[in-house]
Amino acid sequence: MRKPEIEHIMTTMLDSHQSVSDLNITVGKPLQVESFGELVSVDMKPKLKTLTPFQTEVFALNLIANDRRLTEILLKEGSCDLSYTLPGKARFRVNVFSQSGHLSVVLRQLETRVPTIKELRLPKAFNEIAKERNGIVFVTGATGTGKTTSLAALLEEINKEKSVHIITLEDPIEFVHSHKKSTFNQRELGKDYDTFAHGLRAALRQAPKVILVGEMRDRETVEIGLTAAETGHLVLTTLHTVDAGQTINRILGMFNIEDENQIRTRLADTLRWVVCQRLLPKAGGGREAAFEILRTSLRVKDSILHGEADGKTFYDIMEAGTALGMTTFDNFITQLFSKGLITEETAMGYASRKSIVGRGIDSIKSERGEATSDIDELEIDMHYNKK
Repeated sequence: MRKPEIEHIMTTMLDSHQSVSDLNITVGKPLQVESFGELVSVDMKPKLKTLTPFQTEVFALNLIANDRRLTEILLKEGSCDLSYTLPGKARFRVNVFSQSGHLSVVLRQLETRVPTIKELRLPKAFNEIAKERNGIVFVTGATGTGKTTSLAALLEEINKEKSVHIITLEDPIEFVHSHKKSTFNQRELGKDYDTFAHGLRAALRQAPKVILVGEMRDRETVEIGLTAAETGHLVLTTLHTVDAGQTINRILGMFNIEDENQIRTRLADTLRWVVCQRLLPKAGGGREAAFEILRTSLRVKDSILHGEADGKTFYDIMEAGTALGMTTFDNFITQLFSKGLITEETAMGYASRKSIVGRGIDSIKSERGEATSDIDELEIDMHYNKK
């Protein structure tokens, strides 16, 4: 296969179903795309029932395009990341990886236009985050939950409202921002810098007001990020964690015990927000985002400095902090159910604490006059224990 054939296959895959988010090239399976969160096969002419190791390898090597750095990373680490543009059609974030001695490829389609906070219907907290002048903000969640998209909308809001210098460190660049009020310099891992830590250290000498770090992957990057936040920069970054409490603990866990007290102090002083995301199946098709939001406060700082305790967990703080824009996943999920955006099964399946969501759902169903139990025709046994 040559490049024109590869691009014809990619175009066919994109046009095969509605709302295609990923292209999946795996040995032993047909060509597949992810549509509305589910993998589905793609019909090709001539028919292609299963991919051979040779076909997936040729596909992967065409995307890598003789890039020596990427080839070395693939051979050494077993996977590599790159970006690919299908002219006039789409841009992709690509991961080529080895499995059982064969190469597989996953291509995530990237939006060509930068979305806004309003278009994505993000919580009002995002407008507040855009007003921050310094500190560090974590947007977290599993792979594919929309962290990058939310951050792009956040930067777009800053771009519209502030005349500042913004530097992004990405792997790869996904959303290309135009210069509006702000000035953007977008740098890509492997092309413009070799590690996030080195790119972030260099950024401190490039006079930015806002720094986006694609991912805090190691202790050194976190340490430089905290330093940047302490010196008056607004640092936006991501972590692969499932909730706000785990985010704080993951950061602390990157450091040695002897450094823990110092890091707790620095984190308590610089942390501004932790926003966690999950994508839930939407009633009627599609997906709906759910959020957990933690905002800095005296209680949050105390829990970071001294650790969580009974009644002082981050979950407790978020439950009590709705007036400050905080929310737990469970409260947010309950609201989505109340609006009819997700089903009861989905709400219970994605809940952090099922008992809390269960009580919330029962309360909503009672207000609607719906049954909260499937037990019918209960009556008192008047003859119990009578002879």
